[in-house]
Order: sequence, then C-alpha cells, then structure tokens
Amino acid sequence: MTPMTPMTPMTPVTITPGTVSPPPRNSLVALARGVLTGGVVGASLAALVVGALIESVPLFVTGLVLPVAYILLVLLAGVPRLARESAIAPLTALAMIESRKAVGGEATSDVAVRFDLTVAPDDVPAYRVAFTQDINLVDLAHYPPGAVVVVQYPPDQPWRVRIVQPPTPPWEERVAGARLDSAPGPVMVSETPKSCARGLVMLAAMLLAAAGVVLGFRTELFDEAASDRPSVSSTSSTTVVSSASTTVTLGPGQSFLDKGELRKAVGSLPKGTDARTALTVVVRERQLSVVYAPTGSQAPTFALDSLPYDRLPALVEEARTGLGTGSPQTWQITVERLTGTLTVKVGVTGPEGAGSLEADGDGNVVRRTGAR
Repeated sequence: MTPMTPMTPMTPVTITPGTVSPPPRNSLVALARGVLTGGVVGASLAALVVGALIESVPLFVTGLVLPVAYILLVLLAGVPRLARESAIAPLTALAMIESRKAVGGEATSDVAVRFDLTVAPDDVPAYRVAFTQDINLVDLAHYPPGAVVVVQYPPDQPWRVRIVQPPTPPWEERVAGARLDSAPGPVMVSETPKSCARGLVMLAAMLLAAAGVVLGFRTELFDEAASDRPSVSSTSSTTVVSSASTTVTLGPGQSFLDKGELRKAVGSLPKGTDARTALTVVVRERQLSVVYAPTGSQAPTFALDSLPYDRLPALVEEARTGLGTGSPQTWQITVERLTGTLTVKVGVTGPEGAGSLEADGDGNVVRRTGAR
C-alpha cells in the first residue's frame, strides 16, 4: 500500500488595511425629497381639516388620496434602482469584529446587534464600517470581538455590510487561516445620518403647504364661520304670544339691526293670531313687541309688510350719531298709524340726554329733536 502523503498546513493570511473614504451623499436630492415629503404631508392634513370644516367632499378625498399617490410614486420611482441593485452581484470579503453591542430584541430569539467591523476586500484597501444586524441568541457567542467573519455588500454601497450566515466552504477555509489588522477610521454607517437641515426644510415645507391650502379656501372658511354664528344663536330666540300681543326676544349676540333679522322675526309670528296687521310695533336691540287692536276696535292698524325694513338700521344709526346723546346709548323704534299715516319714531337715550327723529312710511326723515 502506498503511504499517504501528509497534508500541508494552510498558511495564515494576513491582510494589512489601508483606508477608504465614505461615499459622497447627494444632499441636494435629500433636501428636495424632504421638501416634497413635507409639502405632501402638510397639504394632505390641511385638506382633510378644511374639507371637513367647509363640507367639501372633493377636498377631503384629496387629503386622503394625496399621500397614497405620493407613496406609490416613490415606490415606482425606486423600482429602476432596485432592479439595478438586484442585477449586481454582491461582493464577498473577510472582516474582523472590532466590537459588538446588543441594542434591542431581547424578548425574541433574535437580538439586534450593533457591529463595528474592519472589512478587508481583496482588491481595495480595508475600511471600517458600523451597522446593525439581527443575530440569533444561540449564534451570538460565535461573534466575539477579534473574530474573523465573512461579509457581503453591494459594490457601489460598501457601507451596506451583512455578515454571511453561514459562509460557503471555500470562505470557511479562508476564515480559518485569516489574520486581519484593524483599519483606521473614518467609520462608515449603513443608516443615512439624520440631517438637521433636512428636518427643518421638511417642517417649513409642511407649514407652507398647509398655509397654502388654508389661504386657498379662506373665503369658504370665513363664510362658513359667519353663517354658523346666526344659525346657532337663532335657536335661542323666544316668542311669547297672547291674545293682545306677541313678543320675540333674541338670544345673546343678536340684534334686530342685523340684516334680515327683523323681517325674519315678523315672518315667523304665529299664524293663530292676526299676525299680519298691528296697532303698534316696538323694536329694541333684542326685543320685538307687536300689539294688536282689541276685537271690534276701530283703531287704525297697519300691515306688518308695510314697514320700511331696509331703512330701519340707517335711521337708528342717524339717530345715534346726529342727535348729540353721547355714548353708550339705548334705542327704540316705535311704529304706529294713529294720525292716519304710518309713522316711524326712533328714540335714543344717552349720557347727554334723550333725542328722537320721525320718519314716514318710506323711511324718509321728517323731524329731528336733539338731546335735551
């Protein structure tokens, strides 16, 4: 039998590291992406809020659809890059563990470990890199500091390092005979560093986009707020009816000088009385009193539709500013037809005394009496 030739022991491989600079990052692209993301977030949130306030279904739907469409566009824009990356075979190299630290995942079988490695490619200088990778708790003892491991990374992204678990037999043989020296810094990281400038730009874009939506619909917002005020307060008006009179009292914040308020109150008078003719009408800031003629009375009455509603606010304003009564003031409108023709009398009382003016049925002033 031919004697077996003894196996030559594998010579340890020693790799002396050099240095490699981190790849440049396109900060302009990152800022542009931050502006676009902040704008979409701000515009969509503002569209949801404004659309709900003004009850605009298209605007509300836009607030829902906009972020979804943006996410789809981002995913579609990244498809070519992902295709290019998947078409490029990753590079394999030896690496030495400089340090390790568990950073999370203790409650599961895998634990997130922060590694600091010296990576020693065959054709370029060695470099340092830091990254996080999930390692099974059972296998964690196999990765002590100083151990040599096999890693892979994309050729154009050397910071995206992953430890190969387990390596192929040829690389296991290289690990068994490899000796690596530590590489100096700088240390590259796999995560994109957070940029304060990018965060500020994103916040500014979000605020500007939200403000643009609000300003674009400011007319609808303010009209909605204005229309809401009388509708809320009108529910607090009170009407007291008797056989001889009807009294309507408005709620807080209302006035019979508000446009259309007096005409609306007269139109809402109960139909069970002779609500369209009156003996006397008295109007104060928040109170309307209509006095009816007694049954069988021959006293002259007038139709409530004949009042010069559109002129009444102007008559009150003229009496308050032109009769010298001072301020603050109280005012009262009295409408009657005791002399045969419709007469509108506006009385104003202030610190300087009381004054009045009289107008005809068309609201034309025929007499003024200054404060005394």
